[in-house]
Amino acid sequence: MANLNPEKTQMPVQNPDERNKNFDEVATGYTEEMATDEAQRCLNCKHKPCISGCPVNVNIPSFIKEVGQGNFKRAYEIINDTNSLPAVCGRVCPQESQCEKYCVRAIKGESVGIGRLERFVADWYMKNIEPKPQKPEPNGIKMAIIGSGPAGLACAGDLAKLGYDVTIFEAFHVAGGVLMYGIPQFRLPKEIVIKEIESLEHLGVKIELNAVVGKMISIEQLMEEESFKAVFIATGAGLPSFMGIPGENLCGVYSANEFLTRINLMKAYKFPEFDTRIKVGQRVAVVGGGNVAMDAARCAKRLGAKEVYIIYRRSEAEMPARLEEIHHAKQEGIIFRVLTNPVRIVGEHNFVTGIECVQMELGKMDESGRRRPTVIEGSEFILDMDTVIIAIGQSPNPLIKATTPDLHTYGWGGIITDDSGRTSKPGVFAGGDAVTGAATVILAMGAGKVAAAAMDEYAKRLK
Repeated sequence: MANLNPEKTQMPVQNPDERNKNFDEVATGYTEEMATDEAQRCLNCKHKPCISGCPVNVNIPSFIKEVGQGNFKRAYEIINDTNSLPAVCGRVCPQESQCEKYCVRAIKGESVGIGRLERFVADWYMKNIEPKPQKPEPNGIKMAIIGSGPAGLACAGDLAKLGYDVTIFEAFHVAGGVLMYGIPQFRLPKEIVIKEIESLEHLGVKIELNAVVGKMISIEQLMEEESFKAVFIATGAGLPSFMGIPGENLCGVYSANEFLTRINLMKAYKFPEFDTRIKVGQRVAVVGGGNVAMDAARCAKRLGAKEVYIIYRRSEAEMPARLEEIHHAKQEGIIFRVLTNPVRIVGEHNFVTGIECVQMELGKMDESGRRRPTVIEGSEFILDMDTVIIAIGQSPNPLIKATTPDLHTYGWGGIITDDSGRTSKPGVFAGGDAVTGAATVILAMGAGKVAAAAMDEYAKRLK
């Protein structure tokens, strides 16, 4: 029976005053009854506009129909046909600007909770079904993936399903890339990521850890000495950007990349169980307005900071972070100082004591389509701070470019490719943040899938 409720079935969450003191997952997920009820809000539209909004083209109406009928296993199989990481995507994808944006139900109410249903299906499957993947017939052709983030994992999964002998080379001591080091436990439990990766290993994907391509081995060596027919570069954008203002070298200043890596990958939040302590003071400023800034601010609060500020030079309406993340941050007590821009980090005896800022106002539109912030003269002021976290973006690591001179890149470091992921070097493909700069998990996965199809075509032409 159709559910005509104009609003989504609410997702249960932890109480804000409790969750801002722990790293347990904020949203606790749908029950079977909730999922079935929400699935019955789907109209199963003839033109299926939600599919066109999904970067990996999940057959959304079909899987939701199965959920509505209680066929959760079949729903998972439909999602998994095109999406190798459904439990991840159900948690961190910006569905509101992708599949749910095109949902017909959103015309006169809220869209169907596509992301919430995807998460439910993936979690239900992990809990109730023992995976028994059927390895495809091997074709004996070796493919290399550099990086085990979302782009690399998606590419590896598709190639493995086609019978290729796939090896992922990961620089860190665990696989998962940004899913492991960048996104906090309370948004994306690491156990979920590990299970998703294990499902790829069941397909035959091999993962070489502590393998820094460009230092230990070059791309040329992979192809010429190790007999890999093609290589996919999925090294992400892990090189932090700074503002270039005085005081950024003081003790107590972190890049968001370092701050989150030490917390998420090295489990600093479990000190002293894990000997990776990270110190925050009573007052913390996070500079930036994206999801990474929200993650850093919410982590700082959980580590014991009394006051945590988001400092952003535009208005809240221009913030690139997901509305849900902004909402959760406010609920947890994060203080927002918008139309505010740092000009200097103040210190004493080499330690942070404050951050000097100026007030901004929005002027004319810039090339990004947003109103350009301009300084209000004479508006300088200082906020007392113990810790400052810079979260204004990342760029691709230059190591691959430096060791592969015939690989063409943009001036800012991104690898130049065509629409299929082909680079200037024959047999070498690239995708995800290494090409676009920092973007979303699902867009990186979409790039990995496109590259896998192109690599398959390339390998067939070599036969």
